Amino acid sequence: MVGYSRLMGRDESGTLARLREHRTERLEPAVARHGGRLVKLTGDGALIEFPSAVDALGAVIEFQHAMAEANQDQPEDTAIVFRIGLHLGDLIVDGDDLYGDGVNVAARLEAEAPPGGIVISGDVHNAVAGRLKANFDDLGSLALKNIERPVQAFGVKWDPADWTVKAPSTVAAPTLATPLADVPLKLPAKPSIAVLPFQNMSGDPEQEYFADGMAEDILTGLSHYRWLFVIARNSSFTYKGKAVDIRQVGRDLGVHYVLEGSVRRAGSRVRFTAQLIDTSSGNHVWADKYDGPIENLFELQDQITEAVVGVLEPAIQQAEIERTRRKRPENLNAYDHYLRSLTFTHAFTREAAQEMLEGCLHAISLDPSLAPAYALAARAYIQRLTQGWIVDEATEFAEVLDLVERGLRADRLDPFMLGTAGQCFAWFARDLSKGITYIDEAIAINPNYAHGFMQSGLVRARLGETRIAIDHLNRARRLSPRDLRNYAIFHGLALAHHVDGDPVAACDWARRSVQHNPNYLSGWIELASAAASTGREAEARMAAEHVLALDPAYTIGRGNRGIPNAAPEKYASIRQGLRLAGLPE
Repeated sequence: MVGYSRLMGRDESGTLARLREHRTERLEPAVARHGGRLVKLTGDGALIEFPSAVDALGAVIEFQHAMAEANQDQPEDTAIVFRIGLHLGDLIVDGDDLYGDGVNVAARLEAEAPPGGIVISGDVHNAVAGRLKANFDDLGSLALKNIERPVQAFGVKWDPADWTVKAPSTVAAPTLATPLADVPLKLPAKPSIAVLPFQNMSGDPEQEYFADGMAEDILTGLSHYRWLFVIARNSSFTYKGKAVDIRQVGRDLGVHYVLEGSVRRAGSRVRFTAQLIDTSSGNHVWADKYDGPIENLFELQDQITEAVVGVLEPAIQQAEIERTRRKRPENLNAYDHYLRSLTFTHAFTREAAQEMLEGCLHAISLDPSLAPAYALAARAYIQRLTQGWIVDEATEFAEVLDLVERGLRADRLDPFMLGTAGQCFAWFARDLSKGITYIDEAIAINPNYAHGFMQSGLVRARLGETRIAIDHLNRARRLSPRDLRNYAIFHGLALAHHVDGDPVAACDWARRSVQHNPNYLSGWIELASAAASTGREAEARMAAEHVLALDPAYTIGRGNRGIPNAAPEKYASIRQGLRLAGLPE
């Protein structure tokens, strides 16, 4: 905002009222129409992110044009005017917030814009040129404050006739809760969700803060998932205290899913219910309830938030897979091909692993920036390694490491990509320490990332860090208790307990692993060793038979070479158990 301090000094309440009006009637509808997310307000400004540079520039031109129209009859010395800067670059995610060089460049470009104008970086210009009705003035390479390198910049110009949005009805001012009816929001290409404020059913106004805090914490947790488009609190909380039609909310906010819930205090206990709804059909995707003692209110809030965020990831992912299955093959885009490939993840057959790999490679050919597709393709190679299907070790190891490097270049901040890269560096580059570094980075970016904690446990067990491995694997279970990947978590717990000197616990966890996925070779290997180590000879022989049925070429020596470990002395008992089970040396 231009001249914020001057206007506030002259008329603080009036300026704030008009600023709020411009935000709700002009900024937020323009942002929502183009799939943007209002990250935060900064008093006299705002930080907003968009799924694409074209969407971003379209939204801000539309907003500046709307502001120019609003100021036509306003005295020049009292008009509220904005400058806008736009940049395309990497970001650092911290909860709901964004920061880093990408944000800094955008902020400095904003300072170079004239009142009512827009300045964009050369990166944005390259992405939007010829795709929007706008002209660009080359401003040259600018030396921006606290930015080490010169930044190529362009001023943006547009013909008002190309950017006129039909005025809203005079009956009700448009907000994000009641957007312009004739401009439906385009659904983002990736799954999208709005978390509505939870209803306080207690009849106790003091419980309102608990209900609001619950919704905000869940929203923050979901925002860590980069594959998920999450509507900001400023938008979703406009529905607070209102009876809503979920399908209309989906249309208003442009989201696939809505999470709603309620909080009720009954005596000394608090009960929380939540439900995830598909806005296209109004059908429930998932629902659950939680309760606990009122004296542990904030601890209960943390537990519920963690549980809901953990269960929503696989629930939304499964719903998206079902949506993609209903699409005709010729209508699939890169993300849809990735989702279809996900359906082969847990089959653990040669054919399924090949289907998963080919589907991901096709997705990458359509969108080379789709980091999850690189990560899932790498998981196909991980399956081939752990199941004994690698044919040409040198070639296939090089292929997977190349995929991982390309995926990291596509998105260096995607937790799925980082965690999978770490596992691949550990298994295929034989560098366990490097692998842990990448996995820890994935967890730091998304503390709710169950798969990252599982990967950490598997690699740390190979490092001999069994206590941390067990802790992280249990955290993965707690974050995603209904996860289809539990067979890998159970195997990791079996391995870590066995290496830690507890073959009885290892046997129990290995048994759960193969019950969960009978095709999972690693689970049978660990069951054979742990059962033999505890004197369960019949179970050990049965497990050994399953090992050889799944991989007839299996030997103890080849299995040890397949995945490295940094604590061979701790693995001696596992190798001895395999010998006792009758597996070939």
